[in-house]
Amino acid sequence: MSAVADWVGGVLLLVGAVLALVAGIGLVCFPDVLDRMHAATKPQVLGVLLLLAGLALRLRTPSDLGMLVLVAIFQLSTAPVAAQMIGRAAYRSGRVDRTLLDADELAGR
Repeated sequence: MSAVADWVGGVLLLVGAVLALVAGIGLVCFPDVLDRMHAATKPQVLGVLLLLAGLALRLRTPSDLGMLVLVAIFQLSTAPVAAQMIGRAAYRSGRVDRTLLDADELAGR
C-alpha cells in the first residue's frame, strides 16, 4: 500500500507542477488584466492543492499533514481575495476593456 501511495503522490506532484507552470505561462502570454488574473488564480490554486495532496501522500506524518492543511486553508482563503482586489484595481484604474465584459455591475458606482 505504501508503494501505491508513493506513486500516486508522485503523479499528483507532477500534475500540480504542470498546472503551476501553465499558470506562469498564462501570466506572460495573456494580453488582458482579467485574463491574467484568471491565469494567476485558477490553475495555480489547483496546482498548489495537488502539490499539497502529493506531499501528504509522500510524507504521511501528523505534523507534516497539519502543516499542509494549514497551507491549503491559507491558499484557498487568500487567492480569491487577491483576485478580487486585482480585478477591482484594474477596473478602477481604467485598464479593463469594458466592451469585453458581459455584465458591468460597477458601471453605476
